[in-house]
Amino acid sequence: MSQWFVYMVRTARGALYTGITTDVPRRFAEHQAGAPKGARSLRGKGPLELVFSAETRDRVTASKLEWQIKRWPRRQKEALVRGELSLPDLTTLKT
Repeated sequence: MSQWFVYMVRTARGALYTGITTDVPRRFAEHQAGAPKGARSLRGKGPLELVFSAETRDRVTASKLEWQIKRWPRRQKEALVRGELSLPDLTTLKT
């Protein structure tokens, strides 16, 4: 069973991208390199900065957290990045 992570990347213009992966450093390097493995929505928007990552129980949990975070308003995402919020306090996920 592999470890899964939810992570956030900040673009040069300050936008926050949320994703999941089993290897945060590898995935961030793919985003920085652009095509073909980086997310299309991040291409040409560098420099990029990895601003948040957290280990989850499994892929299902990581996907649910990603979906939840993507629905949050910017102020809530920024609070998570600053460490003012934590994922266990914000989620009651069942897998």
